Amino acid sequence: MEIILDVLRIIGTSVGIISIVLLCMVAIVLSCVSISGTWVVLGASLIALLMRGEATFPGWLTLILFLLLSIAIECAEAVAGSWGVTRRGGSKLAGMAALAGGLLGLFVGVLIPIPLVGPLIGMLVLSFAAAFMVEQWRLKRIEHAVHIAWGAVLARVGVIFLKVTVTLGMVAVLLLGMIFCRLG
Repeated sequence: MEIILDVLRIIGTSVGIISIVLLCMVAIVLSCVSISGTWVVLGASLIALLMRGEATFPGWLTLILFLLLSIAIECAEAVAGSWGVTRRGGSKLAGMAALAGGLLGLFVGVLIPIPLVGPLIGMLVLSFAAAFMVEQWRLKRIEHAVHIAWGAVLARVGVIFLKVTVTLGMVAVLLLGMIFCRLG
């Protein structure tokens, strides 16, 4: 009977570790297409915390840090398009239009027949288009409106790089912490 329990424990641990690794891989892919993978890593960390047994990592402090990072990434994404527009001299209205266009683009982009990348393309294109239309209407100058609208696109691309970097960092902390904790 004890052997059966040991085998079940090993199977459960193996399934848990495989799940954590797969969730981390999914998180990285999601971050690359502008979906916050940090939340997925947070979920993987919670699984690791629940199954850690005698290990000391991850702890609640790690989960709180990952939660704060995930919230910070969401805040950065929420203001990115607007910040990019106003940074280049655009109006607050164009900034709000870039934000709304980006959100709409995520949904419309699903119609682009490229898996996972379609929503990203939709977000970038509609964010640009919305900011451009507002600034073209306001300034009546195409060149300047294009310059301002590119600010929304560049800021959103910057946030994607930020998401990928933070997600990779969280994955590294989680997986290396689990490995070294098990070896130590």
